[in-house]
Amino acid sequence: MNASPALFVKMGVDAWHAQNSRVEKLLNELPESRLEAETAPGRNTGKYLLGHLVAVSDRMLETLGWGPRLHPELDEPFLLNPDRSGIAMPSVAELKQHWKEVNDKLNAHIARAQPEEWFSRHLSVSEDDFAKEPHRNKLNLLINRAVHTGMHLGQMNYLTEKK
Repeated sequence: MNASPALFVKMGVDAWHAQNSRVEKLLNELPESRLEAETAPGRNTGKYLLGHLVAVSDRMLETLGWGPRLHPELDEPFLLNPDRSGIAMPSVAELKQHWKEVNDKLNAHIARAQPEEWFSRHLSVSEDDFAKEPHRNKLNLLINRAVHTGMHLGQMNYLTEKK
């Protein structure tokens, strides 16, 4: 079998969409009060994890060269500080809306991106480093973020009611 670059891109994009669809499904099933709860005693709340995922995904817009971020204000509460730091956070409803906005914008760019674009340098790696390590490309970033989302989805699954 000859694996084309387009096949590898499809695999990465499908992984991205699958993880985000699972998060979306969970967000639709969980009442907001459950997202305010800790995933385990002494652990992050679902709200914090959602904000964290939005902030990380939002950063992808700039890193992939697809334009400015939509919500840079989320860095302070969700990337630079731990949960329960006392820093003001948006409501769960606002975070859900931000999640949708960011992913809609990312998905529009993903749908337009050509296979060869995915193997180019993302903006968090220098040209010199990319020349030495061409695997540090846009597709690798997307796959990494899909794995990251899956990890936090696993934590958020503890918020579901046990039967």
